This record gives sequence, structure tokens and C-alpha cells, in this order.
Amino acid sequence: MKRILIADDHEAVRSGLRAVIEQRADWEVVAEATDGGKAVAAAIESRPHVAILDFSMPRMTGVEVARRIRDYPLQTEVLIFTVHNSGLIAQQAFEAGARAFLVKSDANRLLLAAVESLLLHRPFCTQSCATDVDRGSSADGERHHELTAREQLVVKLVAEGYSNKGISAILNLSVKTTEAHRAAAMRKLEVNSTAGLVRYAVRSGLVEA
Repeated sequence: MKRILIADDHEAVRSGLRAVIEQRADWEVVAEATDGGKAVAAAIESRPHVAILDFSMPRMTGVEVARRIRDYPLQTEVLIFTVHNSGLIAQQAFEAGARAFLVKSDANRLLLAAVESLLLHRPFCTQSCATDVDRGSSADGERHHELTAREQLVVKLVAEGYSNKGISAILNLSVKTTEAHRAAAMRKLEVNSTAGLVRYAVRSGLVEA
């Protein structure tokens, strides 16, 4: 029996993924998690063959969880699952140790194929994702990789209109820590306004225009 971990902060998403996974009689969802910290703990406890991790989770991003799983180390293949069809995010995920990247809109069509690839220890990425990864060598891509995963998530949330207080609540951080991440991102990206962060987030694919 192949063991699968699902980590996403939305119950409806987890239910949908579980329904797709359970189409296979030899696959079993052995654990679910609602945030990054719980995902790491669940992976350590259940030692799944495959972990399906939402990119944008409270406390810790899917990429950060992938890095923890890699460093532990666990014999777990990781799929990063996100609403953003961004080659830059995909490249960051692969660098953290994930071997599959799937956009949520493709889940019904491609989730089984992605998990099957991981069970064979083969990488999986849609063609559009692979094309965008190839473009990641641009100047914007290079700047993107200067940001930590947490800084990228803060920039994404800023671009989506959240205040520092709102971001702090979502990520379970103090406002002071959120402000520090925001300031560090602005310094690295050489922008001096919220508008500059928003332009960068759209241009780099962190958010949709």
C-alpha cells in the first residue's frame, strides 16, 4: 500500500485530493495537515511515500516543508501544489527537494499521473511549467531566488492586498517579524514602495495580474 500525505489549509481542497487519490485501491491517505508545521510533524510520524504540499500554508510554506523533509531526511517524494502557474515557484520547489509541481486547476486531470511519477522516483512538471522554468534565468528570476521562501510569501500577500497585521495573522508571525521580512524583500529587490513589490509579484508570477 502506497502512503500519501496531504497538506492544505482548506478542508474542501483536502477532500477533493483525497477523493482523487482514493480512486486507486493501492493508495492510502495516511495523514492530513492544515499548516506547514503540522505537515512536517505528520511526515515524520507517518513517513509517507508521497507528500502533496500546498505552496501557501500558514506557519511554513510548502517549499519550506519540502526542505525540512529533505534535510531530515525522509524517504518521501514531494509534490508542490499551488494556484500559481509560475515557473519561478516551480524552480524554487525543485531546488528545495520537491520532484513534482502541479497547478491546482490541473488536479483532476494530472494528479494521478504526478503521484505515479513520484512513486517511480521520476520528476513531474506540466509543459507550461517547464517552459516557465526555462525562462527563470532572466534578471527577475535571479532576483526572485535571492528572496527566502518566507520573504516571497510576504511579498505575495502584500500584492494580494493584505496589511502587515493581516500577513502576521496568516503566517502566525509577530508584526515586527513581518515588517522585517518585508523590509528585507524591498532591499533585495531594490524597490522602495508597496507598488514596487506589487509590480515585482505580478512580473515574477507570484500573483496573477
